[in-house]
Amino acid sequence: MIRLLVIAAVIALGCKLALGKWPWEFLSARTSTHQQALRHARQLLGVSAEASRQEVLDAHRRLVASVHPDRGGTNAQVHEANAARDLLIGQIPPSI
Repeated sequence: MIRLLVIAAVIALGCKLALGKWPWEFLSARTSTHQQALRHARQLLGVSAEASRQEVLDAHRRLVASVHPDRGGTNAQVHEANAARDLLIGQIPPSI
């Protein structure tokens, strides 16, 4: 039994040294990059996962108005807001 614990500890340490993460950190990273991008876009615009197209557009308009370079923001902030809008609009099914 102790032999198995020692082997598990050595494997865990080897994983940490070789890959930079503990083995259990790989298990907790189940969300995909796309899901993380969607979560970030929703957080940036301040909308829920069920937001409509109009809600996303209104939130984008408000954000761009506050981060526009003429109001002390930067071009990078405007580009990030535009990318968030485009990503979220792309996820909304088209209405017929």
